Amino acid sequence: MKTYENLKTSIENNIYTITINRPDKLNALNRSTVQEIGEAIKEANADNSVAGIILTGEGPKAFAAGADIKEFTGLTKEQGMAMAKAGQDVFFSIENSSKPVIAAVNGFALGGGCELAMACHLRIASENAKFGQPEVNLGLIPGYGGTQRLIKYVGRSKGLELMMTAGMINAQQALELGLVNYIVSLEGLHAKCVEILNEIKTKSPFAIGAVIRAANAYDGTGKGFEAELAEFGKCFASEEIKEGISAFLEKRKPNFK
Repeated sequence: MKTYENLKTSIENNIYTITINRPDKLNALNRSTVQEIGEAIKEANADNSVAGIILTGEGPKAFAAGADIKEFTGLTKEQGMAMAKAGQDVFFSIENSSKPVIAAVNGFALGGGCELAMACHLRIASENAKFGQPEVNLGLIPGYGGTQRLIKYVGRSKGLELMMTAGMINAQQALELGLVNYIVSLEGLHAKCVEILNEIKTKSPFAIGAVIRAANAYDGTGKGFEAELAEFGKCFASEEIKEGISAFLEKRKPNFK
C-alpha cells in the first residue's frame, strides 16, 4: 500500500479505510490532502480484494472541519476556480467509485468536510457530529460540489437556508433531513460502517457498481431512467447474474467473486 503524508490507510477483511490524519488542524482539507484522498480512492478501486471503503477523520473531534483557509489568501479568480475544479474532480471520483464509500462522520463536517461527506454514498454520524456550509462567513460559497449535493439531500429550501445563514445542524437534525443514514456512538462508528459493508459485500459487485452509476444519473429530468435501462441490460452480460439466478433457484446463498 502507498504511504501518504496526510492520510492513514489500512485494509481489513476486504474493507479499505482512509483516515484523514491532521487532528491538530481538525483534519482541515488542504490541497495536498484532497489530492491524496483522490489517490487513495483510486488505489482502493484498483485493488480487486477491496469490497468497500470507509472515509473518516483522525481523533474524536472532527471528520474534516473545512478547508485550509490560509491557502485561499491572494488567489485570483482563475486560481480559485482551478482549486475548486481539482476538489470537484476528487469528490466526483468518490461519488463515481464503483465500490461503496461510507463516510464515518466523527465530529465536525464543515465546509469542504461537509462536501466530502456528501460525495460519499452513505453517511454514518457519531452523536457529536455537526454539519454545515459556513463559506458565506468568508465571502465565499461551497466550491467542491456543496451547492448541488446539499440541495439534493435536504431539499432546495433547507439547503439554501443552511448555505445563506452558515448554520450548523447536529446529527439528529441531519438524520431527520435525510443527510445521514444512522447515528451511533463515537465508539461504535467504525463497527457500524463495517456492518453495512459486510452486508453489501455479500451482493453482486457488478450489480452494486451498476446501482451506483444509475443512481448518480438521477437529475430530476428523467434521464436517469435511460441510465437505469442501460445498466439493467449490462447486468445480463455479466457472469454474476448466472450465479445469482442459479443460487436463487437452488435455494442457496450466492457465491459472488
